[in-house]
This record gives sequence, C-alpha cells and structure tokens, in this order.
Amino acid sequence: MPDRAPPDIVEQPLPYLAQLGERAVDDIDLVVIHCTELPDLATARRYGERVLYDSGTGNSGHYYIDRDGSIVQYVPIERVAHHVSGYNPRSIGIELVNTGRYPHWLDSRHQAMDEPYPDPQIAALIDLLQHLCAVLPALHHIAGHEALDTREEVASDDPDRRVPRKRDPGRLFPWPRVLAAIRLTPLAL
Repeated sequence: MPDRAPPDIVEQPLPYLAQLGERAVDDIDLVVIHCTELPDLATARRYGERVLYDSGTGNSGHYYIDRDGSIVQYVPIERVAHHVSGYNPRSIGIELVNTGRYPHWLDSRHQAMDEPYPDPQIAALIDLLQHLCAVLPALHHIAGHEALDTREEVASDDPDRRVPRKRDPGRLFPWPRVLAAIRLTPLAL
C-alpha cells in the first residue's frame, strides 16, 4: 500500500499540556470516538481548557473534528488526555463536534442524540484513523465512549430516574462505514 499523506491537522495545544502524563506510543492500542455534546468547536475549546483536577489539568480529547472536516489537535499522542475513565493511558480520544444532548445532558426528557454526522466530518475521521493506524504500531481497537463508560447518573429533572452518563457517539454514528475503511476492530469488553 503506498504511503498516504497525513491529513491536515492544526495543532492548538491546551495550556496545561505540560501537566499531562507522558507515555510511549507503543502503549496505545485503542481509539475512543466521542462527540462533544456542545454546539461548536469554540465551546469545546473552552470546556477543554477548564482546569478540573489538582494536577492542573482538565477533560479533553487528543483530536477534535469539526462539522466541515477540519481537524484540530489539543493533546499530542505522546501525552495522556482525560477523555474516558479507565482507558486514558492506552487510548487516543477523538471528539466529533456534535450537539448530542446539549445543554440538557442529564435531563431524562432530552436523551436523544439526533444530530447527524456530516459527510466531511466522517471522511476526515476516516483519514485521521488511517493515519493513526500507520503511525501507531500497537493500535488495534476502536470503541465508542458509551461502550466504555456505562455508568448512570441521577436525572437532572427527576431524582427518581437515572440516565446514562455518556451516550456518545450515539445511534447516528456510521459505524459500518467507519469500520469498513479501517483495520481496527471494536474493543471486546
């Protein structure tokens, strides 16, 4: 197979990058697909910059793909980003800009993930995944956030109900198209 040019990626490191743990790229065997559940990339950036932990870091993926297919990298792959509980040291987090349940994440009446993923966004995701497969020799698995974080939370509108903490990337994510284009297999839990 001929070498492919890497996709265009704009680097926009998070301000707390130096506080994120380092890792060997040979330890990365998993890609986790997320959606931002926010209205746009600018809002996702503000959420990513928020310091939430004593280490001076916050929650963020490695890559963000906007609806138009543009790719931004907030965290280099050699650093551990906080994007999925229990899997961060071994995984790359890719966030797709999508409203998801925004702004009613835990409201039991607003749990549908109804925004489709545009074709340019999915094409850019496939390009990025193919690039990551080429540069990360141990990369073999892919998963959606909702498959790895199945915890529930008390619904914000009704304390007697519980809702999934994470639902992304959701039912409209085109898993068959993505899996047909890459050599990664879904992570077996």
